[in-house]
Amino acid sequence: MGGPTATNQQASVRVSLLLVASPRHLATRDLRQLTTFLRADHRDLDILLQLVDPRQNPELLELHKVVATPALVKLFPTPRQVFTGSTLLSQVRSWLPRWGEIERLNGLAMPVIPSSVEDDRDSPRVLELEDQLLVLRQENEVLIDRLQFQERQLRMVAHDLRTPMTTTSLALQSFQRGQIGNGEFLDIISRRIHDMEQLSSDLLEVGSTRWEALFNPQRLSLSQLCADALLELEKMWLGRNLAVQTDIPTDIPDVFADSRRMRQVLLNLLENAFKFAPDGGHVKLRLMHRTSQWLQVSICDNGPGIPVDEQERIFQDQVRLSQTSSRTAGFGVGLSVCRRVVEVHGGKIWVVSELGEGSCFYFTVPVWRNQKLPGR
Repeated sequence: MGGPTATNQQASVRVSLLLVASPRHLATRDLRQLTTFLRADHRDLDILLQLVDPRQNPELLELHKVVATPALVKLFPTPRQVFTGSTLLSQVRSWLPRWGEIERLNGLAMPVIPSSVEDDRDSPRVLELEDQLLVLRQENEVLIDRLQFQERQLRMVAHDLRTPMTTTSLALQSFQRGQIGNGEFLDIISRRIHDMEQLSSDLLEVGSTRWEALFNPQRLSLSQLCADALLELEKMWLGRNLAVQTDIPTDIPDVFADSRRMRQVLLNLLENAFKFAPDGGHVKLRLMHRTSQWLQVSICDNGPGIPVDEQERIFQDQVRLSQTSSRTAGFGVGLSVCRRVVEVHGGKIWVVSELGEGSCFYFTVPVWRNQKLPGR
């Protein structure tokens, strides 16, 4: 006689995920590994992964409380969770078993009547509450990160506004003294007003967009950008008997960089060099084609120098050295701005300095190699 045969097969648990990332982010090694992992066979888990470009769907950032991209949003099983940072894959690996476990227990559809404290600890309801508590803790951490991020953004934009305002003030002085004509004066004012408008737009984006999302690389002549930056700051070195030396080879290749952001880096580093170089001293700007992929920029001065134990710390937010803080004003975020701009380009920035011998700041920029422009 035959009869029904029991089976040990379990129904797959559905997990619905939303990956909010731009094409540039999706091309990185970390996200390629994440998507490969999620699309692999996970036996009793049926993972549905949807990819969304935040630039084409900005409303999702607010809907899912995404404060930084790339981000992974777990839509189902509830409760919703948002994962960000550079460890997305490890976070998902640790959470994936719990998602399947809690959903299977919820799917038993039986009343939970614990007979003892031990049984109660293993009940579906307790496990679900534990997951909800973990999610609340995670959301609290995200909110703290968001507040800290906004604070850093406000400081950075406020610092960046100083440069066009200073340049405008210097241009006005030159115009009043008859050192520049109407056309040149109006051109400077027009460009600086445009810069301030762009910075104001950045400020409005702080609440909903990651700073790096404003990054717009293109083919760029860095040698021309250096020449423009030196001309813009000439009032800082003319009349001080400063020797401004440049070493820019005529065959230097173009770079793949955001023009406005790279200009920020050059202006910040040059402005610091002019500030700290003594009257009669020197400032050197050099471009080197280090490898087929990277261009190196160095800006050196013979100022007071930086102690060895401070040379890493100066690239952090709101750090100003005690030996130089009395000479300059500001928020102390200029070098942190430079670091973030260089790093979002994929480059590195560092300093070589000795007390009393001056400082040399170096950073690298990717060479233009027919990279695909954003949105094309």
